[in-house]
Amino acid sequence: MKTQNRQIFPKTSSGITGLDEITNGGYPEGRPVLICGSAGCGKTMFGVQFLVKGIMDHDEPGVLMSFEESRSDLAKNVLSLGFDLEQLVQENKLRIDHVKIERSEIEETGEYDLDGLFIRLNHAIDSIGAKRVVLDTIESLFGGVENLGLLRSEIRRLFSWLKEKGVTTIITGERGGKTLTRQGLEEYVSDCVILLDFRVIDQIATRRLRIVKYRGSTHGTNEYPFLIDENGISVIPITSLKLDYRSSTDIVSTGIADLDNLFSKKGIYKGSSVLISGTAGTSKTILASCFAIASCKRKEKVLFFSFEESVNQLIRNMATIGMDMEPYLDDGSLTIHASRPSLQGLEMHLLVLHKLLKDIKPNTVVIDPISSLISVGNSSEVRSMLVRLIDVLKMNEINAILTSLTSEAGNNLKDDTIEVVSSLADTWIDVKNTPHEGRRKRSLNIIKSRGMGHYNDPMEFEIKDQGIVFDQQYK
Repeated sequence: MKTQNRQIFPKTSSGITGLDEITNGGYPEGRPVLICGSAGCGKTMFGVQFLVKGIMDHDEPGVLMSFEESRSDLAKNVLSLGFDLEQLVQENKLRIDHVKIERSEIEETGEYDLDGLFIRLNHAIDSIGAKRVVLDTIESLFGGVENLGLLRSEIRRLFSWLKEKGVTTIITGERGGKTLTRQGLEEYVSDCVILLDFRVIDQIATRRLRIVKYRGSTHGTNEYPFLIDENGISVIPITSLKLDYRSSTDIVSTGIADLDNLFSKKGIYKGSSVLISGTAGTSKTILASCFAIASCKRKEKVLFFSFEESVNQLIRNMATIGMDMEPYLDDGSLTIHASRPSLQGLEMHLLVLHKLLKDIKPNTVVIDPISSLISVGNSSEVRSMLVRLIDVLKMNEINAILTSLTSEAGNNLKDDTIEVVSSLADTWIDVKNTPHEGRRKRSLNIIKSRGMGHYNDPMEFEIKDQGIVFDQQYK
């Protein structure tokens, strides 16, 4: 029996981080792509980034035909993202054509067609040898046409003409009431349809996309959040992770020699995840900072997410117990990202993490505390986000240090993040404040550590000028 060779479907890079992965290579080459959604969801930005990245990364000239915004307005709107459209026009790599259509000037005589548009578009494409085209937005072309039969005929003719021309085209469209677009036809004649959504839940805004269809190609079918920032659009396919990461056998220090000795391997495995749980005032942040500084001392890069303290406050507090973070901030080995969890949604925090992982390439990531995320999502959403977070770090073989604030009732720890993270973490350290003879005693207990033995009894410790010091009787 002969094995049939699979032919690779020709595709064009979208120019958007993460989207090519979801689409298994990008947009269909030489075919029309429809990007639809409500106002403010980023349709125009998808088109502009497609053109700019095509020019800069693949040397493919492009044409942007706008029916709403003028050339100057478009150039100003995307300049903050580092996209200099005017420079690309001067270099003869981009053509911008603003076609102004007034509805009041359109008279239906039964002979309305798009021949004039075809002539202008054909000239723009041929003048620079364009490979990519963006039409923004299609509704403006047919705003004054009430003859549905004529309208549908011209839409079909436009899509067919673009396909015959052999250019990869993005056509943006406004979402209709019961259909993906106003006319309800564009989604049927497009080879690829991407639906954008801008939703606000519990006062937290999130942009998401979904690939509705993609002729001739497999693709991700979930909803994916995307972020628009100073670097453009980023999409992270966070729901497609698999348990196929490798596990290192190398050992790294926790930053505390006495704590290292509590593990049979005299430390923890490189690339493992460590959960530090405890009630308020049990030194969770100090323990996490010890991990971070130890990594910096190994000449590794550290990314520290602080959800409760500012950068200056964290540095000041650690300096009082002999832990000086400033030299590592100055030499670039330590990056502290401080923000309130309510700044953005759960998945946006994960997207920011992805971007920082790509830019900084850290060896260790500290998140202090993950329990703060419950303020921007329900229990189910937080669990889902944390599973994805830990998988991302494991796939990149990054040391993950996660702290979590717990409340204690009897002997039971109560926290929405503990249940899921404790099962995923490779090492779980629980710290307590226990009243004893009118004073508090801090103690540390290693609840589990996958792949190695460890000390099982609680270990008392103190916070002194030189940092964490274990009780002498345990040494």
